[in-house]
Amino acid sequence: MKVLIADPISEEGIDILRSYAEVDIKTGLKPEEIISTIGDYEALVVRSQTKVSAEVIEAGKKLRVIARAGVGIDNIDVEEATRRGILVVNAPNANTISAAEHAIALMFALARHIPQANAVLKSGVWQRGKFMGIEVRGKTLGIIGLGRVGSAVAKRAQGLEMKVIAHDPYITADYARNLQVELVSLERLLKESDFITIHSALTPSTKGLIGAKELALVKPTVRIINCARGGLIDEEALAKAVREKRVAGAAIDVFSTEPATKSILFEEDNIIVTPHLGASTTEAQAVAAKDVAKQVIDVFKGQPARYAVNAP
Repeated sequence: MKVLIADPISEEGIDILRSYAEVDIKTGLKPEEIISTIGDYEALVVRSQTKVSAEVIEAGKKLRVIARAGVGIDNIDVEEATRRGILVVNAPNANTISAAEHAIALMFALARHIPQANAVLKSGVWQRGKFMGIEVRGKTLGIIGLGRVGSAVAKRAQGLEMKVIAHDPYITADYARNLQVELVSLERLLKESDFITIHSALTPSTKGLIGAKELALVKPTVRIINCARGGLIDEEALAKAVREKRVAGAAIDVFSTEPATKSILFEEDNIIVTPHLGASTTEAQAVAAKDVAKQVIDVFKGQPARYAVNAP
């Protein structure tokens, strides 16, 4: 069996794969290069950089499994894989803590103007008055998407003595109650929150979830955090709201187009940006790589995969 690793993954996952299969690591391939290469492999392992399009899948005549070493699968044409009898697996639990901690870190960065103060002081200017912050204690955190990551954020926010409310149409009232989180409508969440953090999957129904209409409902003191997927927020509408001081600030880890080296969001001083770092910890990457490596081997052995996302 042959496995192509098209994006960098942890050595721990590579070692597991090499114990059972022949492994080639070819990262940074262009779409046409993947198409010309994939035909020799039974398994393809990617993170978020490589786009596994219908054309790539069609060229993978031997493919049995596509493994995403992480959570989101919007870079994989799952429908085409299913149609061609190819299993798609991921590692849904791997980056939960890392993504939750990054969201909390960005919340603090917004509350205390940390990146801006760092930049000004390093430019040789001692300026305290400009960077008056706020405490998070006693503030209302609105969580959009109360799945694994959203729930982990809720627990940490409660430890900071924040009031936590959430909107998620797929979560039961009992689940939220056990987390000591109040489920509310999206409209109420937007109106009442001092901080809003988004942890929803990107689907056709959630694309553009936060746009001009939604931003018209928020407090002018609100701060918005997105460590989920870029397409969930209308970036132009957000930049405009911050520029017009209808939103106090935002912290964005994900973008509608990635890699993002230019963005309207970069133009606003009160928008903090990071290059999709939510899952970028050594711990998260090790777990993700090991999880998908074990599943690839299970598929090769004819056993069920633990985290299959389709049923070909």
